[in-house]
Amino acid sequence: VQLVESGGGSVQPGGSLRLSCAASGFAFRNYAMAWVRQTPGKELEWVSTINRAGDNAYYADSVNERFTISRDNNKNTLYLQMNSLKPEDAAVYICTKYVFASSELPVFRAADFPKRGQGTQVTVSS
Repeated sequence: VQLVESGGGSVQPGGSLRLSCAASGFAFRNYAMAWVRQTPGKELEWVSTINRAGDNAYYADSVNERFTISRDNNKNTLYLQMNSLKPEDAAVYICTKYVFASSELPVFRAADFPKRGQGTQVTVSS
């Protein structure tokens, strides 16, 4: 399993970024995927999860209505469109794979999403 994130960078508050996660080494279309984020000194924070079909997703309250998760199963790629970015969104964003090949939209538990990429840094400052 390999997950490689890209698209991070530095933006001003109110700006937008689109993150990508290229997946390989497994049948991407069979697994729900999620984005989480990590800041120094803080616990891993769940951001969003999408089911394997890409037709159902849910979000943390802190990003709801600003972020959109999506996927392209033909390209084995997961996305996170981030709009109206705030300084508190600054973090390393990491994509992660659900442990089960299931059609459900799973409730996020870190133990159920053990496979993760290295992450891409997002900085939000003026």
